Parts: sequence; structure tokens; C-alpha cells
Amino acid sequence: MNIQFSSQLLNDAIEAFSQLPGVGKKTALRLVLFLLKQDSHKVEQFAHAITRLRNEVHYCSICHNISDEDKCTICSNQKRKQNSICVVENIRDVIAIENTQQYFGLYHVLGGIISPLDGIGPADLNIGSLVTRCENSEITEILMALPTTMEGDTTNFYLYKKLNRNGLNITTLSRGVSIGDDLEYTDEITLGRSIVTRRPFIETLKQ
Repeated sequence: MNIQFSSQLLNDAIEAFSQLPGVGKKTALRLVLFLLKQDSHKVEQFAHAITRLRNEVHYCSICHNISDEDKCTICSNQKRKQNSICVVENIRDVIAIENTQQYFGLYHVLGGIISPLDGIGPADLNIGSLVTRCENSEITEILMALPTTMEGDTTNFYLYKKLNRNGLNITTLSRGVSIGDDLEYTDEITLGRSIVTRRPFIETLKQ
């Protein structure tokens, strides 16, 4: 869709929206025309929210989850189980697991998974801070909730070797989650059951 409109401002707005994931030119056009019909105050609020998101958002200094403050609301919540950490690839996985309402501990966002083909190694991920958390706290369980892919399994094994010590229970999701699936695309019931029926990671090495 390479249509040129009579307004350069319209063209620029369409180009901007079409850069968003999953948004093509036709969808971008619909969004732009929708905004043009809205009250100017609502559009200003929309733009202000996006600007503040980009300029003021924080990442939790403890778990690397997205946050409005230095410490996210999950890490600050003393009602959460303080001895359990669920290790995930990204923030979308935190949201997916929270939606199941089956996990009540803390999180640690790696910011990716080990993938040599993509040039991503352990040093590129938030692994050092995870090791520090386990050494400097009363953590008794690590739940590794990474994608069931070759890269995810590689990362699981690396973390197991780094974190395995006496008294630390390292578990992983049961295989209710299909091989090759990303957590964010797994339905809440299946993901919830996989969390509840999690099992020791070492058992997966025997398969």
C-alpha cells in the first residue's frame, strides 16, 4: 500500500503507526482516521501517555520487570512468597503467568535466552543478578519458566549448573506446555496447570 495522501501529516502518522508490530498500512490508516475523529484532549492524553511511557518507565532494580519506580510492585509486595523466584525470558511472560493466578512468588526477567546463532550469550542476560539474589537471600526454590525450545532448554541447563546447590529446589514447568511454545501464547488454564504441577528440573535431564 503505497498510496500518497493529500496531507503529508497524514502520511507521516500512517508511517509511524505502521512501524508497530503487526500493524500494516491499512490498519495504520484506520487508527489514524480514528484519532482524527476524537476530541483533541483525548488525543493529547494518548500522546502524553506514550511519551511518559518512553521517558519515565523504569525496570525493577531487583527482578528487571517493568515498573513505575525503582522497585516493582511484585517485589515490594510482602504478601508474595519471598523464598520462590520464577525465571522468565521477558516481561510478557510475567504477565502471562500472573494471569493464571497460580503463582504467588517473585520473578526474575532474564531479558532473553541463550542463543549462539543470534549472538546472545550468558553475559548478555540478567543472569549475574539472579545468582546474586540466590546467594544473598533466603531463596529455596527457582522455577524456570522458559520457552520449551532448544534455546530455552539450553538456558535452563546453564542456569541449573550455575544455581544448583544444597537446599535450593530447582523446578521447571511440567510439559503441559507444548514443545516449541512461547508462554505468552499458551492458554491460561494449561499454563496454570503447568505451574501447579511443576517438577524438579533434574528429572528432565533423565529423559
